[in-house]
Amino acid sequence: MNLTFDILVINPGSTSTKIAWYKNDVEVWAKTIRHSLEELSKFDGVIKQLDFRLGAVEGAVKEMGYSYDMLDAVIGRGGIVDPPMPGGVYEVEEVLIEHLKMCKPWEHASNLGGLMANAIAGPRNIPAFIADSVATDELDDIARITGLPELPKCSLAHTLNIKSVVRKAAKELGGDWRKLRFIVAHLGGGFSICAHRDGRMVDLNNANENGPFSPERAGTVPSGDLVRLCYSGKYNIKGLRRKLVGESGFVGYLGTNDVREVKERVKKGDEKAALVYRAMALQVAKEIASYSATLEGEVDAIILTGGVVYDEDFAAMVTERVQWIAPVLVYPGENEMKSLAENALRVLRGEEKAASYADVVRNYKEREVV
Repeated sequence: MNLTFDILVINPGSTSTKIAWYKNDVEVWAKTIRHSLEELSKFDGVIKQLDFRLGAVEGAVKEMGYSYDMLDAVIGRGGIVDPPMPGGVYEVEEVLIEHLKMCKPWEHASNLGGLMANAIAGPRNIPAFIADSVATDELDDIARITGLPELPKCSLAHTLNIKSVVRKAAKELGGDWRKLRFIVAHLGGGFSICAHRDGRMVDLNNANENGPFSPERAGTVPSGDLVRLCYSGKYNIKGLRRKLVGESGFVGYLGTNDVREVKERVKKGDEKAALVYRAMALQVAKEIASYSATLEGEVDAIILTGGVVYDEDFAAMVTERVQWIAPVLVYPGENEMKSLAENALRVLRGEEKAASYADVVRNYKEREVV
C-alpha cells in the first residue's frame, strides 16, 4: 500500500498561478507564476488562458527538477459553477468540466483550477480534484431570504480556508467538525463571516456585497443612498462595481488597503485612521454577534482567520467585543495550498470519498421539476 502520495496543487488567480508540490501534507516546494497583463490581454476570457497557463506550470515543474509522472493526484482551486455545490472534494468529471467552462454566473480565474488539474491528471490516469469552491452553497433556506424576493442571498465566501480552520479548531477542541458549531471570520482583502453548524456553512455574508467593510470593499451600505448614487450620473455599472469592490473600505477612507500602513498612521496620531480602524473592528464584531442568533446562542468557538489577523491589535479589538459569546481562536493567514493538499490526501487515503458534481446537477434538476 502506498503510504506516501505526491500531490500537485494548482491555485489560479487573476494575474498569477500558484503551484505547490506536496508529499502527503508536507510542502516540498512552491512557486508563484506571475502573468503580465500584456500576456493575458491576448486571450478573450479566462478559459482561453488554459493552454497558456498549463505551459507555464509545466515549465515551472521541470525547472524544479520534477515530472508529472511522479504524481498520484492533482487538485485545483474550486471555481464558480451553476448550480453551486456543497462543500467537499469533487472528482473532476465531464459534467464538472462542462460547467467550469461556462463561467456562470460569473467568470472567475478559479474555474481554471479543475480544468488544469484534469489536463495534467487525465493522460496519466490519476485522479483530478477540486475542493471547497468559492461558490460553495450550504445555506439554510431561511438564510436566503433578504426582504427583496428578486435578490436572494448568494453564497460566495472564502470556503477553502473556512473549512480548513474549522477542522483545525475541532481537532484542538477534541471534537468532530461535523458536530460542532463555529462562527468563522475570514478577514483578508474581503471579509467572509459565517455560521458553521454540523459541517455546513448555514449562514454567511457575501464577501463582495454585504457584511463589514474591509480593506478594499464597502460591505453593507445604505440601500436608498446606493440607489441614488447609481442614478446620479457619476458612475456607469462597471465603475460603481469597482468602487464597491476594490475602491472602498480602507481604500475609500484612507487611500490604502494595507493594514500595516494604517497601523503606522494610527501610531503616529492620525485620528481619522484610528477611527476607521476601530470602526472596521466594530463592524466585524457586530457581524459575528449576528450569527450567534443563527446558531441559537450555542457556539463552541469563534474563529478569526485570514491575513488581517496577523495584526494582533485588530484581533484583540474584535475578541474583546465577542468573547462573551464563545472562546475565540485565532489562526492568522489563509493556508489555501495546504488545505487543498489535505483535501486530496483524505480521498487518496480512503478517509473521504470524492463527491460527484453530476449528482449535484441531477438533484438540482429534480428539485426544479418538483
